[in-house]
Amino acid sequence: MEKVRVYNFAAGPSCLPLAVLLKAQKELLNYEGTGMSVMEMSHRSPVFSKIIHHAENACRKLLHIPDDYAVLFLQGGASTQFSMVPLNLMNKNKKADYIITGNFSNIATTEAKKYGDVHVAYDGTVNHFIHIPTQDELSLSADADYVHYCANNTIYGTQWHYVPDTHGVPLVADVSSCIASEPIDVTKFALLYAGAQKNLSPAGLTIVIMRKDMAGHEQSITPLMLSYQRMIDKESMYNTPPCFQIYMFSLMMDWLLEQGGVEEMAKRNKEKADLLYHTLEQYPVYRLHAEKDSRSTMNVTFRTGDEKLDALFVEEAKKEGLVNLKGHRLTGGMRASLYNAMDIDGVKTLCTFVEKFAREYGGQSHVQG
Repeated sequence: MEKVRVYNFAAGPSCLPLAVLLKAQKELLNYEGTGMSVMEMSHRSPVFSKIIHHAENACRKLLHIPDDYAVLFLQGGASTQFSMVPLNLMNKNKKADYIITGNFSNIATTEAKKYGDVHVAYDGTVNHFIHIPTQDELSLSADADYVHYCANNTIYGTQWHYVPDTHGVPLVADVSSCIASEPIDVTKFALLYAGAQKNLSPAGLTIVIMRKDMAGHEQSITPLMLSYQRMIDKESMYNTPPCFQIYMFSLMMDWLLEQGGVEEMAKRNKEKADLLYHTLEQYPVYRLHAEKDSRSTMNVTFRTGDEKLDALFVEEAKKEGLVNLKGHRLTGGMRASLYNAMDIDGVKTLCTFVEKFAREYGGQSHVQG
């Protein structure tokens, strides 16, 4: 008998909506009468040109992207953007401000130091990344070429719930794990980038949304493939793009629009996160990593304080069809990722297990009023 689908709480690659997977399955061998799969067709063909243009137009509609912003479909993940951003944007004063609130913003900071002067405007290392800084805690430079931050931290389960005021300095954000999960005012940013494997498509695609006037000023050492202007000029097809991932991205854009867009996703995601956080708070056996005001709606991180008990939680949950709940190797414990494709039934099932496990291994419940 075929195994039923599980509830997949992976941080990325993450779950995809069943409706999207079924449509891709239906079109896998013969896309719109072409007699071939999207995985087989030329990226220069009229058929794929239609796919990529639809993907861009649907993305613009979903995220309300103005015409003076470019939408790029790139490769290399967010990690390549750690180099691409400073190479292209650290071009006037050769200075940039970086805000460190987790592992990936820390890596981005280290990479940027290769290409210019980096000022750390905030570093959350000392508090183990449990906190997102307030505006007053940021030490920003007036002469920075840009300010960089990571909007949601998948490893530590923290999220920015406001857009920092940079006093006119161009703002850059890594939105890999929160893009399309809630409304965002694109015009507040010079550049947004995201590895698409969490909320937008299978792994292998990177989305960049950037104000067009920010491109074309890259450093002379910028590699051929890391020039934003080149990718804008060639409409993301200077070389062969990740065609199937762009197709899947296009299907995801359609699905998100059909669901009611990012406004509806924000409501659903808040409901899911509130339910799980509230359930975890009822039982003293669980310890939430992030401060309450800094908690992520996308990645809920928690632990029991006992590594063996954490491992047992993950194994027992798997038996209930709740998979990929093991925390990142840097933090241990557990992590439940609640991206757009995770429905409320999955979260309710997890909450039931959280309660069951606490009753069996963690003592009595206590209700916070």
